[in-house]
Amino acid sequence: MITNPLLAPWTTPFGVPPFDLILPEHFGPAFDQGMAEQVAEIAAIGADPTRENFVNTVEALERSGRTLDRVRSVFFNLVSSQATDAYQAIERDYAPRLARHRADIALNPALFARISMLLDRRASLGLDAARDRLLVRLHAGLVRSGAALDAAGRDRMAAISTRLAVLHTQFGQNVLADETEWQLVLAEADLAGLPDFARDAARESARERGVEGWVITLSRSSIEPFLVFSTRRDLREVAWRAWVARGLGARDNTALIKDILALRAERAQLLGHEDFAAWRLADNMARNAAAASDLLHQVWAPAKRRAAVERAELEALAGHPIAAWDWRHYAEIARRARHDIDESLTKPYFPLEGMLAAVFDTARRLFGVRFVERPDIPVYHPDVRAFDMQDEAGAHRGVFLLDSFARAGKRSGAWMSSYRVGHGLADDSAPGPVTPIVVNNNNIAKSSPALLSFDEARTLFHEFGHALHGLLSTAHHPSQSGTAVLADFVEFPSQVLEHWLEVPEILRTHARHHESGEPLPEDLLRRLLAARQDGQGFASVEFVSSALIDLALHTHPDPQGLDVVRFEEEFLGEIGMPEAIGLRHRPAHFQHLFAGGGYAAGYYAYMWAEVLDADAFEAFEEAGDPFDPALAAKLKVIYQAGDTRDPMDLYVDFRGRPPSVQALLRNRGLAET
Repeated sequence: MITNPLLAPWTTPFGVPPFDLILPEHFGPAFDQGMAEQVAEIAAIGADPTRENFVNTVEALERSGRTLDRVRSVFFNLVSSQATDAYQAIERDYAPRLARHRADIALNPALFARISMLLDRRASLGLDAARDRLLVRLHAGLVRSGAALDAAGRDRMAAISTRLAVLHTQFGQNVLADETEWQLVLAEADLAGLPDFARDAARESARERGVEGWVITLSRSSIEPFLVFSTRRDLREVAWRAWVARGLGARDNTALIKDILALRAERAQLLGHEDFAAWRLADNMARNAAAASDLLHQVWAPAKRRAAVERAELEALAGHPIAAWDWRHYAEIARRARHDIDESLTKPYFPLEGMLAAVFDTARRLFGVRFVERPDIPVYHPDVRAFDMQDEAGAHRGVFLLDSFARAGKRSGAWMSSYRVGHGLADDSAPGPVTPIVVNNNNIAKSSPALLSFDEARTLFHEFGHALHGLLSTAHHPSQSGTAVLADFVEFPSQVLEHWLEVPEILRTHARHHESGEPLPEDLLRRLLAARQDGQGFASVEFVSSALIDLALHTHPDPQGLDVVRFEEEFLGEIGMPEAIGLRHRPAHFQHLFAGGGYAAGYYAYMWAEVLDADAFEAFEEAGDPFDPALAAKLKVIYQAGDTRDPMDLYVDFRGRPPSVQALLRNRGLAET
């Protein structure tokens, strides 16, 4: 009998998936068995003849679906990082089935009745604060899923969830196909202006694709350096137009967007909300679209003023009007002139190994954990590295997987995910605390050695902040663990860690020349830090406009009647979008919104979290020590808490007061002087 490794016990170090044994054909049977097991478990909860209590209802639900959870986590991590045709076919097949399965659980009348009765007796249950919050939020989540609707309403909610899963999958696969297929093949004469690191990365991309010469791809780590350094304005235009046209060619995503928006609006209205944004934000820190929009507009006006100053400077430098494919190029020339600095000077001091040491050192000094590389831990691709996270006593606390490089079939961008969340809810199959298995994905251009821009180093810190949020969690229940927090709080632990990249002693220790080992020269360090607010008009306009159009799309009264491209043009005109700055994400390739629902009507969360992170790091600056032990201990509580406490309460306990938006404006150099 052939054993399915997804269903067999995992005897690997720390129970990491046995990637070398897993084949695409294993997933269908494993998904089917996992769903069948959970259906039986949910039925048993609903049919339990004993009176409902926290253990036989809430914790029984928390324990359910463990087979499905591990199969699902392996599959969706793999399809994001190495999307073969076989995996994508499985995704198209099972995404709607899994969505229907989730909906059937959320809409199960017997389960909802038991949880509702338990909520009615909440005051007499004697629950601690974390369990009480779990019960309240579990009930609210079921209501938000439609469990309180009549049978017809529940059926429609399930159908909407199933259809959205199909549309999200198709949207994401369309963008990935556009990114994978497009390439700009360069001859030696086309390399004008490109520094050695960009040429080396383009040569490596050509080698991977079996092409002679050099290749620019639509991976951000490939195309952005090209737009910055290439002196071939004609080729910059070609690359930029391809970059912004993803999802608008043969695989036109605009029809999918309309269907997604219409279904989301219908779901919100079934639940009594005016529109999808109202439904989504009711369960966020912002609470409503007006609060999110107000924050964005507090940044929008000063960002546009700053961008106008930047544009005038660049046009004076260029001697001609600046187009969108020019901005990054001339901004780099201006930065070089102002600070005598450019990436060709700084990149040799930012090898991946040095920056990885920097994030590990930061985690050790702030939170008392260390990372030990373990080549015996299985990985799913030769690029991936595995680390054992240990506490101060040397005890194992989690596994960290690092997948650093861009490659064909890997989703663009950078993200953190979990192969297993940490929790303390033991059972016969998982005795004792369950330790997390977390992965960071980046898309650094592969070269030898891999040298990072300052922005790429910042992204490394950002994603590692998410990883620490998962790895440090002490939540007892899985659904409260790690990053399972309110959607506009999840970016705080990642964004606040970015500040430690700019701590001079971290740079002095870890920013070292990849050949000589010499530290970053002090004058270069000072110039690098002095330049960090350059271009913040551009960066802020690029981001805020994307967050504003997200809210506009999800409050539109007739999404099915939208002409998406025309709406985009008209919206940018209405908000006074500066010329030559495009949306960071145009709707047709805005995967945060349409390849899934996690950031839909919630892209503003990055800026909401920046209010928190800028204000939080100012506490360390006020203390005069970026590793102040008392503040670090309070910050660690936030990383450990998961969703066991209200996030604003956590923040106020750390800071002693609510956050101030002025810290964000100071951080971006947008505050009025």
